[in-house]
Amino acid sequence: MHKSILLNVRDLSIAFTSHKKDVKIIRGISYQLQKNSITAIVGESGSGKSVSSLALMGLLPKGISKITSGSILFKSKDLVQIPQKEFLKIRGKDIAMIFQEPMSSLNPSMRCGKQVEEILKQHTQLSKSELKTEVLRCFENVKLPDPKHVFTAYPHEISGGQKQRVMIAMAIACQPQLLIADEPTTALDVTVQKDILELLKQIQRTTKMSILFISHDLSLVSEFADNVLVMYKGEIVEQGNTKAIFTNPQHNYTKALIGARPSTNVRLKSLPTISNFMSNTVENRIISSEERQLHHKKLYAQPPLLEVIDLKKVYLSKTGLFSKHKKFKAVDGVSFKIYPGETLGLVGESGCGKSTLGNTILQLDKATSGTLIYKGDDITNLNSDALRQLRKDIQIIFQDPYASLNPRLTVGNAIMEPMKVHNIGHTDQERNDKVIDLLKKVGLEQDSFFKYPHEFSGGQRQRIGIARTIALEPKLIICDESVSALDISVQAQVLNLLNNLKSQFGFTYIFISHDLAVVKYMADQLLVMNKGKIEEIGEADRIYESPKKEYTKKLIHAIPKGL
Repeated sequence: MHKSILLNVRDLSIAFTSHKKDVKIIRGISYQLQKNSITAIVGESGSGKSVSSLALMGLLPKGISKITSGSILFKSKDLVQIPQKEFLKIRGKDIAMIFQEPMSSLNPSMRCGKQVEEILKQHTQLSKSELKTEVLRCFENVKLPDPKHVFTAYPHEISGGQKQRVMIAMAIACQPQLLIADEPTTALDVTVQKDILELLKQIQRTTKMSILFISHDLSLVSEFADNVLVMYKGEIVEQGNTKAIFTNPQHNYTKALIGARPSTNVRLKSLPTISNFMSNTVENRIISSEERQLHHKKLYAQPPLLEVIDLKKVYLSKTGLFSKHKKFKAVDGVSFKIYPGETLGLVGESGCGKSTLGNTILQLDKATSGTLIYKGDDITNLNSDALRQLRKDIQIIFQDPYASLNPRLTVGNAIMEPMKVHNIGHTDQERNDKVIDLLKKVGLEQDSFFKYPHEFSGGQRQRIGIARTIALEPKLIICDESVSALDISVQAQVLNLLNNLKSQFGFTYIFISHDLAVVKYMADQLLVMNKGKIEEIGEADRIYESPKKEYTKKLIHAIPKGL
């Protein structure tokens, strides 16, 4: 193997056993990783990114998967041939991995410091005091605030960004030569994501290790990686230098990954999807600023649908048995109006009060003070009957559709259930027909009616969640991070669907997200929240082009722009 090559994957094929049949998941992929470099694997869920990287760690699920051909040469050792015992020496020491979801990868019953100590115990001969010193040094290296506190803290006691830093500290503790980072920033705020990527880049420069970075976001990769491999249906369809691939993509799938993300420069009528690119039917119809002004003139000539006046939500927390209650202002004097047919974008980092504001409008959480005026009526203190009626008018599409669907109910019954509660449709047959019509409207087949939630992909489940929400014919829909966990092209499909349904049914949206590029694409008006207060409010394009507040500038600056 060439001296500068750390890893050489040749003709690797992986199959999974399903119903006693082998199904090929990875189809003869070949690539090389240079020493002291960052290579990214991009592609959507199911393209084979994670499976192929688990093979490098010897972590393919036993009994149901096998490598059917090829070799993985790491420092002239073929990882396909070595026994599991030898993998234990390599894993964590020479090849380490940062997983996508730190909360499920960290042990909730162990303090963070002890979890990093475990790795060092396995691969080094350090004494007890040396172990602690080394862990604290690792925590300092990953720029954790107050390393001593984090050392004794449990995972649930620190923020998402801090948990991810603990995972990185664990991965780099033994100074591996290869670090696999599997979607390490997917669920993080745009500013935290920027910090984590800069941290990884800095560690890579200092330690000269190689990073294999797995992501579905090509614009993110463009700012981070030296080389890119594009995976589609278990194959590498394109690979090469990041700049070359980004500025002159050859494969339609690569073009789709770049083109399906909302542009920060132009406003398209609808986002192109992968099927558009694969069938060469991309229409980039741009909405002009004149069209947008005309639309807004009509929009804001109407009386508001909802008026939020000086809304406050205060939580009381107790730190000890005899300590006084501490007040935490989750929403602190928020006022705004939303008009029929408008999309109000609500952005800010985790903990800024976005979701709490949504929950107080839905009255899932009672406001501490302030007034809510809906269609000219005060709805702040409704009795239970009036509140039930209001529930029909103001609905929510949740972030995680799987958690919000009952796994024991078929999709048809899950959508019909709230229709029965709110007396929509006179008979079961009438409701049945309406549900089938709704499923078709959200782009699902008729037979989806009889299937269960686990039989669908993430994007399809999100469509089911949307169908269940619109079944009640609401006026106002709160979309709470409802596309944040989706692949770029599935996200494009769902955003197009939400916009089509809005024009078809006259919906009004409050669109909550930490992704400013998505919010800018969807929103008429943008509301930026920080620490429970409104930092900035105004027309979305205007705020994006010339933000007034430093906080807004920071959020916009952190968005991956692509090359």
